[in-house]
Amino acid sequence: MSGDLFEVKPDGTRRAVTRAWVPEAPVALEFNGLSYAVMMATPAELEDFATGFALNEGLAAIAAEISDIAVAEVADGWIVRAQLLGLGIDKLTERVRSRVAESSCGLCGIDNLAEVARALPPVAAHAAIEPAVIFTALAALKPLQHLTRQTGAAHAAAWASSEGAIGLLREDVGRHNAMDKLVGAMARAGRPLSPGFVISTARCSYEIVEKAVRAGATTLVCVSLPTSLAVERAKASGLSLWALARDDSVLLVSP
Repeated sequence: MSGDLFEVKPDGTRRAVTRAWVPEAPVALEFNGLSYAVMMATPAELEDFATGFALNEGLAAIAAEISDIAVAEVADGWIVRAQLLGLGIDKLTERVRSRVAESSCGLCGIDNLAEVARALPPVAAHAAIEPAVIFTALAALKPLQHLTRQTGAAHAAAWASSEGAIGLLREDVGRHNAMDKLVGAMARAGRPLSPGFVISTARCSYEIVEKAVRAGATTLVCVSLPTSLAVERAKASGLSLWALARDDSVLLVSP
């Protein structure tokens, strides 16, 4: 979808331009017949989205516990239905029963501050990546961000090898959704996030660090500066965090 617009200059002159809009729609996630959440997302790679969301929410431990994923477009948006196995079933019913809020920020259904402060699992021992590898990956990343290039309004999450080659990339209007899609796609392909590293073009907030650590990443590279809580959580878990990644510099934050 695109729109015909007018670009207006400071002196009042204008010219007609055409811009593409980034797709955004409500996406309802249902597990075992129970409605769990409605997210605003880009309706693409929704199987990956549902898988990554379930893993990051703790509804499943591995991709094999998520089956029969079905995607359907309906009048008001999209519905993704899936079946959960294992311990996720008990957590699903408990969270649906106690849900007090909906969001895509990695805090879905959390109803007390202690839950926010819960400890992250420790990151596995890993070798530090060389800055040159980060610059190699960043240079390779930009040509692959097709939705971002078309609209200028999408976030990307990608996995890069230890040599800086981009192995997989996902984009979405939501920064958390992009990470969920990447986690889901890697899990469905049976590919771990480490060795190698994750790149996020979104704001480096607490939730991006949370999702990276819980998905098994050992190194996270972000194009923005992190928040104070993101730094705290990265250091506490042992995540290697690089930020403000640019063509000519990158900031080592943690360790």
